[in-house]
Amino acid sequence: MFYNFANLAVGLLLRLLTRCRVEGIEHIPPSGPLLIVANHLNLVDPPMLGALLPRRIVFMAKEELFGVPIIGRVITWYGAFAVKRGSADRQALRTAVAVLQNGNAVGMFPEGTRSKSGRMAAAHPGAALLAILASAPILPVAITGTDRLRSWHWFLARPTITVRIGQPFRPERDRSGKGSLEGSTRSMMTRVALLLPEDRRGYYSEAASQMEKGASLVDYQG
Repeated sequence: MFYNFANLAVGLLLRLLTRCRVEGIEHIPPSGPLLIVANHLNLVDPPMLGALLPRRIVFMAKEELFGVPIIGRVITWYGAFAVKRGSADRQALRTAVAVLQNGNAVGMFPEGTRSKSGRMAAAHPGAALLAILASAPILPVAITGTDRLRSWHWFLARPTITVRIGQPFRPERDRSGKGSLEGSTRSMMTRVALLLPEDRRGYYSEAASQMEKGASLVDYQG
């Protein structure tokens, strides 16, 4: 109930206080396991995606947030589960795999923290590992504009927020061994970068340029 109420409230605020648009919503599978990965600019990103995307999303959130007064309680009510950053959190991985295997959607921000510059940073490999373990398609999502919501007077300008949704896909597997997970992570995040303006691609700028020139991608066929 809280999840639905929060989505209604966030959706209303977005319509009233921002110029918000969603592109590519037709790419979202209506059912079945789905790992949603996005770049991260602001604390509002998770509830915003929950309000704008037509799937119930179970978000993975860093453990520290659950200890913050009010915020911790809210994200718990929202149905998120904790992950320990900087370590192999097997419990969080098992929880996420179970959610996906039950045919639900999991939301992750693989960079692990909000970007202060607005440009993408190198991602952690957990999301790619999760997709492989759960045999789940990945939905790349790119967010721009929520970094403008950091000042107290942002609503006076009604900033433009854009959410671009790409085609779902399965990660490419490099069978060379050690580089396999790194390659899958790079491929996954480059898909997100391709949906962003060039000046926002950051760490994945060169890889995105190579893909735009025709590098091989493995599309998810359902």
